Amino acid sequence: MANAFQPNRKILVTSALPYANGSIHIGHLVEYIQTDIWVRFQKIRGHTCHYMCADDTHGTAIMLSAKKEGVSPEQLIQRVHQEHIEDFKAFSIDFDYYYTTDSEENRVLSEFIFTRAREKGAIYEKSISQLFCTKCSLFLPDRFIRGKCPRCGAVDQYGDNCEKCAATYEPSALIEPRCAECGSAPQQKETRHFFFALSQFENHIKEWLSQDPVQKEIKNKLDEWFREGLRDWDITRDAPYFGFKIPGTQDKYFYVWLDAPVGYLATTQKWCSEHGISFDTIWRSNEYEIHHFIGKDILYFHTLFWPAMLKVSDFMLPKSVRVHGFLTVNGEKMSKSRGTFITAKTYLQHLNPEYLRYYYASKLSPSIEDLDLNLEDFVFKVNADVVNKFINIGSRLGSILNKKLNGLLTEPNHEGKNLLNTLVKHIPSIENGYETLEYSKTLREIIGLADDLNKYINDAKPWELVSSDAEKAARVCTTGLNGLRILAGMLKPVLPHIVKGVESFLNIPPLQWNDLNSIITHHPINPYQHLAHRVDAETFKKMVTLS
Repeated sequence: MANAFQPNRKILVTSALPYANGSIHIGHLVEYIQTDIWVRFQKIRGHTCHYMCADDTHGTAIMLSAKKEGVSPEQLIQRVHQEHIEDFKAFSIDFDYYYTTDSEENRVLSEFIFTRAREKGAIYEKSISQLFCTKCSLFLPDRFIRGKCPRCGAVDQYGDNCEKCAATYEPSALIEPRCAECGSAPQQKETRHFFFALSQFENHIKEWLSQDPVQKEIKNKLDEWFREGLRDWDITRDAPYFGFKIPGTQDKYFYVWLDAPVGYLATTQKWCSEHGISFDTIWRSNEYEIHHFIGKDILYFHTLFWPAMLKVSDFMLPKSVRVHGFLTVNGEKMSKSRGTFITAKTYLQHLNPEYLRYYYASKLSPSIEDLDLNLEDFVFKVNADVVNKFINIGSRLGSILNKKLNGLLTEPNHEGKNLLNTLVKHIPSIENGYETLEYSKTLREIIGLADDLNKYINDAKPWELVSSDAEKAARVCTTGLNGLRILAGMLKPVLPHIVKGVESFLNIPPLQWNDLNSIITHHPINPYQHLAHRVDAETFKKMVTLS
């Protein structure tokens, strides 16, 4: 992994593409918040960093959902696209470009990769027997087949992998399969498909993995798949299907999982064309680092198929694929019946989006363990850390300085200078924590520094000093507000909106990482404006009840 202290890095970052078949929910937001924090950190460090994402818009599910709504697939994905953009913006997910896989760029690039793979002997055709629902008149995609896992016997599993034991298999291996759409038992029907010869790329993938692009536990899982043997990949879907038609065919379409990750390339190409930047510089040279953030449920595609697709078409392979776990709520999977399947919009009706960013960051680490959103823990962390230990510094000292000390910072005293130097000494550790995704550890360190700053303020009692020694009180306030400035810079990747309020209060330009090594003196501040309020546990409970 590149050193966080290395100057002038050029970085391209992606998150997995949300499917354009429904609303963004708080489970989705784990990934986008994790990624956005990392991207914001890179940008305030002064690195060139571009964050690309898009809606994943093709497949049978989109087609059937549009049919149920009585609209065209294009109309459905256009509506959902706008909803997704609004939800992401509300949570301060700041993409450099947010696109769609149903684009001309994506079609051309998908066809290019397919053609290049075919030219290199990595594509072949064969007849297969596939499950067909006579009631729906549809060849069933993997995710539209449910049944018992052939390995562990778990019920209600998808047609391509088991969520319980992580086995992967062909849909035909599923025990007692049924159509997920209508519930009827499908029939076997022969059809002819294109296959991508993934087995040809095993050595290439292993060579890439030798550069440590994934976490250790992911590498162990990949080793297990290698031992089982890589399966060639069926990249064809039969009509009717909403997607890109395979060149030279009449009724064959690219499987959505072929053109979905190509969306990373297509979105970059669209952004490059609008900004006069060379696409090849990013995806065909060593000038840029490429980092993907994904959930562990799409590991197989991003660490086996995707590197092979990039390799065969001479694109750069990612420097890292950073994998996270799932979200549980109060220790259980999100559930509509329990009211814990909470959409982004429902959350926004009740709580500050910055609080979810902070809470997730306080629980996230580089591991792939699941993250739990616990009611009591959420309320405690937000109130104790964000409101009491961080924001209240500005509220308490701003009032004293503006009402009784002319709103002017002076100089910190000797004790104050030592405290500020201590905060500054932690900057490299905080920096490394963000770079390595040790968000939980990093926030504990920052809040520990906030505790030290609050102790200094409480011991000095500037609200009492201001009557007996105004100069000393001003020095204490100057130390405290400079400490707030340093903490705000450290927390800016996590709490961008709240920190923007702190910047306005302190009357300073947007904080950059290099600013944290200095202090501001003989400087006027603005009147303190309320930045956030405490969370009421009843509000959280109400949100869960109504969701």
